[in-house]
Amino acid sequence: MIRAGAMTENLKQIRDLDAVEIRVLGALLEKEQTTPDYYPLTVNALIAACNQKSNRDPVTALTETEIVEALDDLRADVLAWRTDGARAEKWSQSISRRLELDPGEKAVLTLLMLRGPQTAGELRSRSGRLYAFDGLDEVEAALRRLADEDRGLTAELPRRPGQKENRWCHLLAGGVSEEAEAVSPTHAAPVSAGTRRTELAERVEKLETTVARLVGDLEELTRRLGG
Repeated sequence: MIRAGAMTENLKQIRDLDAVEIRVLGALLEKEQTTPDYYPLTVNALIAACNQKSNRDPVTALTETEIVEALDDLRADVLAWRTDGARAEKWSQSISRRLELDPGEKAVLTLLMLRGPQTAGELRSRSGRLYAFDGLDEVEAALRRLADEDRGLTAELPRRPGQKENRWCHLLAGGVSEEAEAVSPTHAAPVSAGTRRTELAERVEKLETTVARLVGDLEELTRRLGG
């Protein structure tokens, strides 16, 4: 296992997270950065965000029960926050504040949480809607700050045969099995500096974001009519 290094006293308070909690926090982090006008998220919008088919690896089919249970556990650990009011109940993340993430660190950690281990080049090509990195060096610098022994939030994985770049992973689950990584498929083609997501992938992502927003609007309308 690749284990996290020593952490500051503040970070020691964060326990190892399970896969559902990581997906929930990753989705909240992503939507906060990409669609701030529709953030925080209702539970239904969060379900759509967690289970969307673009920009997720693996694609999941999490149930409302699983997501609500994860939210309750994260709220108990002050990693997520619930907002109650006249409108539908909504949720936001507070892990970025707990971990004292700067915008670049927040972007790469979000991508690692949602898509698994990736190279610095892949992270840069996929980060456009989250944060505008000046270049690959800035991505690598963010990864290394997160990997610092006082934080222990990311780790560099051994290079696979035939690959030119090492991949990086997050350590919020406590560690990553090197044996599992050796047989885990990679769904991304080699990424060059000029590579961008296909037009279809971008359209799918926009559609899923729109669906999540409409779900939230419908919840609010239903609540008002019921009142």
